[in-house]
Amino acid sequence: MEQLKRMAVFATVVERGSMVGAAEVLGMSASAVSQQIRKLEEGTQVSLLHRTTRKLTLTEAGATFYRSCAQVLELAREAEQRLAELRDAPVGELRIAAPVGFSGRPLSDALAPLLRAHSGLRLSLFFHDEQIDLIEQRIDLAIRVGKLEDSSLVARHIGDMRQVICAAPAYLARHPPIERPADLLGLDWLSLHRDAAPAPLVLHGPHGAVEKLRLEHRVSCNNILAVRQFILAGMGVALQPEQEIREELASGRLLPLLPHWQAPSFGVYLVTPRRDSQPAKVRYAIEALRRSLLSGA
Repeated sequence: MEQLKRMAVFATVVERGSMVGAAEVLGMSASAVSQQIRKLEEGTQVSLLHRTTRKLTLTEAGATFYRSCAQVLELAREAEQRLAELRDAPVGELRIAAPVGFSGRPLSDALAPLLRAHSGLRLSLFFHDEQIDLIEQRIDLAIRVGKLEDSSLVARHIGDMRQVICAAPAYLARHPPIERPADLLGLDWLSLHRDAAPAPLVLHGPHGAVEKLRLEHRVSCNNILAVRQFILAGMGVALQPEQEIREELASGRLLPLLPHWQAPSFGVYLVTPRRDSQPAKVRYAIEALRRSLLSGA
């Protein structure tokens, strides 16, 4: 590394035409610059400069060596400029991981304006309902929901997503009316499993009433969109994020059950491997997702 520093000093001396000029650019004293050149010549055992009281001129070896040094210096400047661009503007590849349920409009609505505004930004999306290793997969930013277990990550809570108990009209037509939480016990439940025993469903009702139900699941799946297709096919009842099924609820393809009872919400987090020194692409994405991801949720 010291040799690279001396090469940069030598190239600057040649460009500026003097030790004093190079010292001003480099923030060094002229004697320190002269010492670096002397050590460079001692290390290479080649004379690089002819020194007179009036000026410096390159030796033949110095001229050849300068061309290589100038290339090294230019590459260093380009690298520094590239780092500044990554720090100050959203450019390069942005790798985002998210649950499968976010694969439709939630992410496109949030990130499309960012892509339109910054032509140097590229986006790679990875959808998994299982949590993946952010470091191993080189993920810049992840959207995670529910309980967070990895304390080494930096999580920003951006809101909570409401869940709705719902079913298709065809399924409900085959069963008696559902008027109280206990009526849910005899239904076919469809669930998103996460390799753990399902927790009881806790419902909060009018006047502070609380019901805790342990449900038997007929179909479980690791993909929430697959669960949703089973619901739409009239195969049973499930909890679904209200924001993700608004169109189905508005069209009547799905109907909410027990509207006066509130199912548990779950937290939504933006997760990064580290908090400090975030490149601009991550900072801009966090702000875009924070603004729009849960709007109206």
